[in-house]
Amino acid sequence: MTGAPAPARRDTRRRVRVRLRGLVQGVGFRPQVLRLARDTGVAGWVRNDGDQVTLEAEGGDLESFLDRLRTEPPPLARIDGMAVAEAAPEGTGRGFAVRASTAGEAPAAAVTPDAATCPACLDELFDPGDRRYRYPFLACTQCGPRYSIVGALPYDRARTALADFPLCADCAREHRNPADRRFHAEAIACPACGPRLSMPVAEAAEILRTGGVLAAKGIGGFHLLCDARDGAAVARLRAAKGREAKPFAVMPANLASARRLAHLDAAEERALAGPDRPIVLVRRRGDAPVAEGVAPGLTWLGLMLPYAPLHHLLFHEAAGRPAGTGWLAAAQDLVLVATSANPSGAPLATDGEALRARLGAAVEGVLDHDRPILRRVDDPVVRVAAGRPVVLRRGRGQAPAPIRLALDGPPVLALGGQLKAAVCLTHGGDAVLSQHLGDLDSPETARAFDAAVAELCGLLGARPARVAHDLHPEFYSTRAAARFDAPALAVQHHHAHVAAVAAEHGLAPPLTGWALDGFGLGSDGAPWGGELLETRGSGFVRLGRLATLPLPGGDAAAREPWRLAAAVLDALGRSGEAERRYAATRPLDMLRQMLAKGVNVPRTSACGRWFDAAAGLLGVCETQAYEAEAAMRLEGLVDRPRVRTDGWQVRDGVLDLWPLMEALADCDAREGAALFHGTLAAGLVALAVPVLQARGQTRIALAGGCLANGVLAAELVRRFEAAGIVPVLPSRAPVTDGGLALGQAWVALHTPFDGRGGTNA
Repeated sequence: MTGAPAPARRDTRRRVRVRLRGLVQGVGFRPQVLRLARDTGVAGWVRNDGDQVTLEAEGGDLESFLDRLRTEPPPLARIDGMAVAEAAPEGTGRGFAVRASTAGEAPAAAVTPDAATCPACLDELFDPGDRRYRYPFLACTQCGPRYSIVGALPYDRARTALADFPLCADCAREHRNPADRRFHAEAIACPACGPRLSMPVAEAAEILRTGGVLAAKGIGGFHLLCDARDGAAVARLRAAKGREAKPFAVMPANLASARRLAHLDAAEERALAGPDRPIVLVRRRGDAPVAEGVAPGLTWLGLMLPYAPLHHLLFHEAAGRPAGTGWLAAAQDLVLVATSANPSGAPLATDGEALRARLGAAVEGVLDHDRPILRRVDDPVVRVAAGRPVVLRRGRGQAPAPIRLALDGPPVLALGGQLKAAVCLTHGGDAVLSQHLGDLDSPETARAFDAAVAELCGLLGARPARVAHDLHPEFYSTRAAARFDAPALAVQHHHAHVAAVAAEHGLAPPLTGWALDGFGLGSDGAPWGGELLETRGSGFVRLGRLATLPLPGGDAAAREPWRLAAAVLDALGRSGEAERRYAATRPLDMLRQMLAKGVNVPRTSACGRWFDAAAGLLGVCETQAYEAEAAMRLEGLVDRPRVRTDGWQVRDGVLDLWPLMEALADCDAREGAALFHGTLAAGLVALAVPVLQARGQTRIALAGGCLANGVLAAELVRRFEAAGIVPVLPSRAPVTDGGLALGQAWVALHTPFDGRGGTNA
């Protein structure tokens, strides 16, 4: 016979004060603490402080309470630190309370990212008997807007974009009820008291159904939407966007629909369905039901699942408004193009009136709403390589989640580079890396960059003691560093790439890594981009590199791979072949004069330019309409990398790929693409492994924009692992230039600080 359960142990002799750091605000942490307290019978209180969640507890089963606090956080929470200190007992039996938030000693470095609509809210959204049925702004403690609507910390409704929407009686009861999943959910709203759309969802869906283009306000900015199956609609959207050929992201209704579009493995499906709902680059199916104009000439698609209630409602409308949520798992025919509504090169659009004025008749409708977007946050982009997610662009759902560092120091503001700009602020042992801010080539984007820097410093309440920036003196971010009343530190571009991997993974120097990208100013003034570097914290050593290529026309060669191909053929003594290929259509005589005179022909070790040269030689891409088009087309031809064993040589720390180039000049495109990827990877490993072994190192960092190439990344991982070396790639910071700021900050924290600043090369 089973007796009654034993009563919970009560500890009347101890009272503890607990401080929790990490992602602990805006994720339902206080309600969870209250539930755990009631389960274990402890008394006390909990509150949000500026930089943490603080609580005091005594009585009941205190040890069980503390254990469950560590092991049962809310799903979106992440505990980076839990400090428990003894406090003076106050007696038991007074219950457990949620106290009002305080500003604390310093604002939090852990602002919670926006999160996709959770299953519980979807159940309400499609329940005809629920008061939030088909309401496009429902949210709870586990989902909805966060970073995009927070104006100041601590995270309370009065400091968000919903401050002007007073809660109705029903929402107020939910907000106050500790048993409700919306207890202290600051983005809570309903049709009676919350934001409203500017047009009915049915009207917006009809625009899409009839081939129109719709601008729709999302979580962090406006999207341009159209039916991805309709070639004419896609062409009209391209005209509205002002984007000639760069691929668009597409949004299927769910995973079942996504499987119709692309060959997905388990890791890619996990990435698609994560709470950040990123755009995931995947290999498209040959029969994918999307117009060719979505991703012209590419075998890749950027897929993104719905993450806001409004997205689900558009698909619900197209499905005929079925009751319940069963339809959410069934494949749907509708596929939407979903791309940011800003013109190419401009900041993300957040103002509906300005968007209407700019787009005019280019779109059939603007679906606006009256909840302000306080912070632009673009969609994140990832891809999976060797079974692991690699971030290409940090955005909604990811930023500004802090990256816990293995060292601390005075606050450092790092300003990144020129392209794929992002900024980083260190604070209390955390590195807060911003969302993608764009390329700093236009006045509008530069102004948005300045505003984002001011917002980040203001939100975290940190005044930088040092400002880190790229070594290149002409980058806008470098010039911006001079405007701060703090010493500036220049950090070499590729050193920052390797350092970003060390920072994210908490690796102490020395750490050796391949930094593979298209351009970065070297410490010798030359354009680098294929560098084996060992970071020693404040400094670095260049241990190896790729051989150099001529760049006839300088930056023009990066846009026109035919120039690189012609220069390679000329260097190989095959100028007649260059004549046959290019004389009739390209300014070949001018290029030859440059080469002969050595005028405007810098040489570069950049890995990205080797990709361009290969693409040009193979006839895959002679001119690029957008960055990395040649490399993407080349990668898309590879089914399985192959190695030409005589395609490279290693001499004095230099990987020479010129033998491979000569072989590619006689290959067809598909064979050449496979040989290029396999041989490049084999050569990079062949150079690095002996260097690592001689230095007693067993891991290697892999970073730089060329690691956005999934074939190359996977092949490097496979080959390094086979050689007994652990490859380490970033998974939370972008592998591209979007991660530079994190590396710059890490270098600055390792650099002795005497108040005078200095440079690092």
